[in-house]
Amino acid sequence: MNKPLRKLLIILILVILAAIVAMPKEIPFKFNGGPIHIDKTVTRPDLNITFAGKEIRKTFDLVLGLDLAGGSHLEFEADTSGISDDKKATAISGVRNVMEQRVNLYGVSEPNIQTSSFEGKDYIIVELPGIKDTKEAVNLIGQTAQLVFAEVGSEEEPGIKNTDLTGADVKSADVTFDSTNGKPAVSIEFTDDGAKKFEDITGRNIGKPLPILLDGYPVSSPQVGGKISGGKAQITGNFTLDEAKQLAIQISAGALPVPVKLVQERTVGATLGSESVQKSVRAGFVGLAMVLLFMILVYGRLGIVSAVALVVFGILTLALYKLIPVVLTLPGIAGFLLSVGMAVDSNILIFERFKEERIKRNTRDALEVAFGRAWDSIRDANVATLLTAFVLANPLDLSFLNSSGPIRGFAITLALGIVISLFTGIVVSRNLLRVFIK
Repeated sequence: MNKPLRKLLIILILVILAAIVAMPKEIPFKFNGGPIHIDKTVTRPDLNITFAGKEIRKTFDLVLGLDLAGGSHLEFEADTSGISDDKKATAISGVRNVMEQRVNLYGVSEPNIQTSSFEGKDYIIVELPGIKDTKEAVNLIGQTAQLVFAEVGSEEEPGIKNTDLTGADVKSADVTFDSTNGKPAVSIEFTDDGAKKFEDITGRNIGKPLPILLDGYPVSSPQVGGKISGGKAQITGNFTLDEAKQLAIQISAGALPVPVKLVQERTVGATLGSESVQKSVRAGFVGLAMVLLFMILVYGRLGIVSAVALVVFGILTLALYKLIPVVLTLPGIAGFLLSVGMAVDSNILIFERFKEERIKRNTRDALEVAFGRAWDSIRDANVATLLTAFVLANPLDLSFLNSSGPIRGFAITLALGIVISLFTGIVVSRNLLRVFIK
């Protein structure tokens, strides 16, 4: 088996696997013709495996955003009047993280939680796709974070028991560096009352872990090395800097008195989203058909190869959306449709170059030279688009750039489409042409 054919076989296996992931959960087959009656539903299997003691489950369903699936939009106002200006950013970040943790425990798929400031007031905006009855969600999400230090029971009385040392006794929690090894650590300072409580607790728990619970769930469980006096303590371990920051924020969230109140609540119906999806899908099919027709009419057999590569592009893109998963919104669909047109851009550059090279070379040599010389243009065009998508997505959360969820959704689907189109345009099309074009 020659090398292009072997590569084509690998691509075929990849496409088959992607097609299984991309297919709907259930596909009904019905046929009634004479003596033959078929009424069967083919069900796509879910991934359910156990690896290294952990169970991995994947349903491969499309994750729809609030505008497509419907759901609830909640807006909370955070009361930061009792917090100094230098602590406000940490407080709001902590509240947001606590809310995100609660929403995840509530079982909402791909929630969108973001902070906002307007006219001196701080808000946390929570979008819950698929949740219509918001009363229970509001009761769960809108509580002030509860931080408690607990003790591990003895062999006679096993379990974890809460102490009277709570977030109200914590004055501050900051990231520091361990003086012995230079690794990130978390420094905690208690109030006067908290210092006395902490001294008593550490005195009777020497050599034992001291769980720190936020909303009843452990965020850390440091080992008590000895009785600690003075109201200051340090949590050490193999933390990365980000992990230490996260732990400091979680402790601060339970320590800072940041009550929140619901100021806006609305249920978003999916009717508009459903109509828009249907129109978008229809527009996508029409656009795809026009692109395929154009390629075949202009480039003949080369256009057919391009059409096959475009179908592969669609299958791989949809499979990737399900694997990541990408939260699909209307702007995200727009990004995908835009990438469909760009998916054949590299083919056009290659085919036009192939026409020129074929005048002075045989078909096989002209094909290889066309791919090589068209690559510079393909690379520059797609890198420019990827840079634009990077700026729109703003993954670093830079304050002077966009942070809108819908625009980020557009940027992410566009960037994924560009990357996959490079693969189908260069790898898939090239090996199809090497095998079939004589």
